[in-house]
Amino acid sequence: MWLFLLFLLVPLIEIALFIQVGGWIGLWPTLAIVVATAIAGTLLVRSQGSEALLRLRRSFDELRDPTEPLAHGAMILFSGALLLTPGFFTDTVGFLLLVPQVRAFLLRRIRERIRVHTVGGPGDWQAPRGPARPRDDVIEGDYSVEDTPPRDGPSGWTRH
Repeated sequence: MWLFLLFLLVPLIEIALFIQVGGWIGLWPTLAIVVATAIAGTLLVRSQGSEALLRLRRSFDELRDPTEPLAHGAMILFSGALLLTPGFFTDTVGFLLLVPQVRAFLLRRIRERIRVHTVGGPGDWQAPRGPARPRDDVIEGDYSVEDTPPRDGPSGWTRH
């Protein structure tokens, strides 16, 4: 239900803001602001996205948990989508998501709401008890290696 309200309210807010700003400064300056914010947002998203990718690579190289750089990258990506969407409200939210402190705050809030349950972690493993039993699913057999010349054509698995 909240998603429906979001898809309903955001365009209504954008339309109201376009009417208000267009009435104050006129049509062409309003359109110029929309285009300028899209260009500025694209440049900022590009630079912050490359920094987030660098932090992600560093976390992989140092064998650290990559969830924080991944979350920041996802928020930067979402910010870029909002900044490319014409409108003042979406631009404001998009520019806010480009502020690292805002992203860190949102990430803390998201972590508070997520519960992680692990199954089969290091504490769950137990050594087998008692003597080793013979396995019933072992099939014994003999094999021989045949020397066949290499083929230059297609594999034997397909027919052409």
